[in-house]
Amino acid sequence: MSAHDTNLMGTVHGGVVMKLVDDAAGAAAGRHSEGPAVTGAMDEMAFLEPVRVGDLLKVSAQVNWTGRTSMEVGVRVMAERWNESGPGEQVASAYLVFVAVDAEGRPRPVPQVEPETDQDRRRWQEAQIRRAHRLARRRAILELRRQRAAEGLDD
Repeated sequence: MSAHDTNLMGTVHGGVVMKLVDDAAGAAAGRHSEGPAVTGAMDEMAFLEPVRVGDLLKVSAQVNWTGRTSMEVGVRVMAERWNESGPGEQVASAYLVFVAVDAEGRPRPVPQVEPETDQDRRRWQEAQIRRAHRLARRRAILELRRQRAAEGLDD
């Protein structure tokens, strides 16, 4: 990371890290779906530690869950300090939803994830919970908007 990437606090801007996360997640989704995939949602992004100028970032992504045309991708960001040896530390994590698309931009089916390890099964189950919450939140917001419109409270 360079000085060009900094925010007013002198650390790397969160948006720079988010772009790296989106790029890595997109690569994992495209590889899994064997073709183009687009970002549908960033379900969760956590910044755990500041990223500093000079840090070397390692961004890892994996598909945790698949639906018919969508995938949840988990991303882990590790930072190795330029002047220290060692394994580095986790500085961010995120969960994104990608949709596989065809040449016309329409959703297309994706291969299903088959969890093989206990860790894979945990990730798959947690992804199911995040999906249920995301869909419930969307339904609740749409219902509230419908009610407000019926009351003449269009915003």
